Amino acid sequence: MNTDLAVVLILLAATTVMFALNRPRMDAVALIMMTLLPLTGVISPAEALSGLSDPNVVLIGALFVLGEGLVRTGVAQKVGDLLVRRAGKDEARLIVLLMAAVTAIGTVMSSTGVVAIFLPSVLRIARNAGISPRRLLMPLSVAALISGMTTLIATPPNLIVHGQLIRAGHEGFRFFDFTRFGVPVLVAATAYMVAARRWLSPDAAAPEDRHASRPRLSQWIQEYDLAERHFRLRLEAHSPWAGKRLGELDLRRAHGIDVLAVERRRRFMPPEILEPGAQTVLEAGDILFVLVRQPGTDIAALCWQKGLVQLSILDGHFAESSQAVGMAELMIPAASRLIGQTVVAARFRSQYKLSVIGLKRGTRPVSASVCDEPLKVGDTLLVAGPWRAIARLRSDPGELVVLNVPAELDDVVALPARAPFALLALAVTVGLMVFGVVPNVVAALIGCLLLGLFRCIDMNGAYRAIQWPTLFLIVGMIPFSIALEKSGGVAVAARVMLEALDGADPVWMLVALYLLTVLIGLFVSNTATAVLVAPVAVAVAGELGLSPYPFAMAVALASSTAFLTPVSSPVNALVAGPGNYTFADFVKVGLPLSLLVMAVNIVLIRLFLPF
Repeated sequence: MNTDLAVVLILLAATTVMFALNRPRMDAVALIMMTLLPLTGVISPAEALSGLSDPNVVLIGALFVLGEGLVRTGVAQKVGDLLVRRAGKDEARLIVLLMAAVTAIGTVMSSTGVVAIFLPSVLRIARNAGISPRRLLMPLSVAALISGMTTLIATPPNLIVHGQLIRAGHEGFRFFDFTRFGVPVLVAATAYMVAARRWLSPDAAAPEDRHASRPRLSQWIQEYDLAERHFRLRLEAHSPWAGKRLGELDLRRAHGIDVLAVERRRRFMPPEILEPGAQTVLEAGDILFVLVRQPGTDIAALCWQKGLVQLSILDGHFAESSQAVGMAELMIPAASRLIGQTVVAARFRSQYKLSVIGLKRGTRPVSASVCDEPLKVGDTLLVAGPWRAIARLRSDPGELVVLNVPAELDDVVALPARAPFALLALAVTVGLMVFGVVPNVVAALIGCLLLGLFRCIDMNGAYRAIQWPTLFLIVGMIPFSIALEKSGGVAVAARVMLEALDGADPVWMLVALYLLTVLIGLFVSNTATAVLVAPVAVAVAGELGLSPYPFAMAVALASSTAFLTPVSSPVNALVAGPGNYTFADFVKVGLPLSLLVMAVNIVLIRLFLPF
């Protein structure tokens, strides 16, 4: 062993220990090593910084932005809603559909992002269906990891292995080269999870709901006696209200109703939620979310007179319309100019774009007309209106203090009307990648530019969407792979594996590389693992005089086989708390699953990628 290799291995051992202890954080460790490696003389400063110009790093960053576009426009949430409608309360069917949906979305966005999107939905599904979250959250994490086996861009390790092939002078993988492995693995893993769910006993103490301290809309509706006062009304073409401004109609004075929001539908477009104001012009087909001032108002008679159609509101009232109408509890502070004024005199609706629909003094709701009651210090106002108006109030409190926002706020989609444009941007990106019109990184950047052009995401949102620690982890670990190659470390590792399996069938070399990748992944992130093991896989293939593709694919697929512990992947860590899983739970379910997935993948590699 030469001196350069000894130094690199010492630094690699120190890196592994710090990764395992998570002290300091992994991206910081990678940047420390990126600084130290050129000081050893093994690599040059330019080589140490080469990760910053690596096209795959830019591609991964762009994919984070594309995934955020799907979240902000509600595309991902609609998939979850469809899942609920299709599965009902059948637990096995729910697991099958959940894993299929998660894997489908995970083909074009990070597995961590997919879990973060689906986690609230799965907890809500479990609560409504009376199913233990423990039986659903592990299938969620398993499907998110398997999604990394479905397309080239589904997870960073695939792109890292792809990049290693290109650096070694080979052609990289194509977009759908992974799909023929991921789909059979998903089928096998889904069948396994349906059977293994009984090992995840629901008897364990349930974790505290992260929303437990926050009210829900249904609670406020009951507390403020709003159940008989909330309606959805659609304007027919012959309605005398069509074409008139809300200020001109003066509905509060004429009919005792407040318009909380207006839903406007256009052909081939998602519904748009309007903030009602005096200058808002109503159109035929508009859906009005209204609250009547006095219980017992004859809405049927009003609809007959004014050409309206009353639409049904399902159980939960605001639950079905919570994407359009939100609520918040506000308090009047001592310095507020609203003290002593009524809601009408203060022009509350005009100033804040919100309607006051309830008032409490202390713990008791005020039974008198809310609009005519002078406000006092400490009064609690329940306001309703578009979520955008509530968000503005939270960011600029001014005369009011926001006491509570409901748990439903977490499920609100920021830009639902932009969903078709987000899908278009995604389709263009995937199409360019599949047909090889431009390099993958250019295709992803075009997709990001389209998202910005269609206003699906802004610059600040794009910067926030990028998981910078992940990118800098990759940037800092790429110099390690270069140092291992230049110091002879890759050749030594390849030679050791060849000597250990001298004369054995190349299939056993595949198995050894797969197991090595999975074992290293227990202590190091799958991204860093791919950076370290991919060069070894390509070198082993070269020494054997065989195609590098089976060995490279084994490393990529093994990087996503991270089912064994709660720290094997951020995906597992995300579900460990809400599912109240123990380390033993992951081992009990993950060990047989890992062996099953490895067996399926090895068979498929031999079938599709000849030596």
